[in-house]
Amino acid sequence: MSRNQIVTNASPTVLRMLEQEAKFLTTKRVLFLLIIGGALIFGYYQSELNFPVLLQRGDNIVEYVGGYFPPDFEDWKYYLSETVITISMGIWGTLMAALTSVPLSILASNNMCPGWIVQPTRRLLDAMRAINEIVFALIFVVAVGLGPFAGVLALFVNTTGALGKLFSEAVESIEPGPVEGIRATGASYIQEVVFGVIPQVMPLWTSFTLYRFESNIRSASVLGIVGAGGIGVSLYQSFGSFQYQKVCAILIILVFATSVIDLLSARVRRLLV
Repeated sequence: MSRNQIVTNASPTVLRMLEQEAKFLTTKRVLFLLIIGGALIFGYYQSELNFPVLLQRGDNIVEYVGGYFPPDFEDWKYYLSETVITISMGIWGTLMAALTSVPLSILASNNMCPGWIVQPTRRLLDAMRAINEIVFALIFVVAVGLGPFAGVLALFVNTTGALGKLFSEAVESIEPGPVEGIRATGASYIQEVVFGVIPQVMPLWTSFTLYRFESNIRSASVLGIVGAGGIGVSLYQSFGSFQYQKVCAILIILVFATSVIDLLSARVRRLLV
């Protein structure tokens, strides 16, 4: 029996499956997969990946990590106070970024603003998130001096770039009906945003902000390397003096603090989303 006869005698369900398969295996998709495969192979050699070497030198890692134990909690009160500073940096850096990202995300959304506004805003957000927090921390340490304030500003700028992009993607995925209905009543542009856009995106915005807050705690913990305050200062000093048991104690406190924050964030997310 020929293929044409099989297709002719097939049920509607089979025909739909064949049509979907034909749509799936398009020339563009095959070409895209080949490009992705080529990029992965190219990246493999550029990254100099060598997993056998990692396995062969695993004993060195075990010996090195063994020097971290037992942890030295002699200065645990100081570490705890510095961890609180680190968390505070994460809170304020995230809060300032979330508030700033709201108007920027509207300006970066194709369905809310014209292209001559969207494109410059997106490039600004690209620049803000492309540069690492440590680079921004170095800049702000020069501007405002050593301390947590420089770290807060560094987190604020980088997080604004990340949240601005995520917020704008959420805005572009909204249902246009509510916005058009509000516009039909003669409402202003601000009223369209407040009553038509924000109620639809608020759950996603909240989830993105909480996730970024957890990430910022981790980022804030290393900003002390460049003098931007927090537990990173003690972490850097302990590494520099080869006091690995103190490093282990700091890391344990950070892991504990991050776990508590994760549990609290999950509860807040359930209440608000």
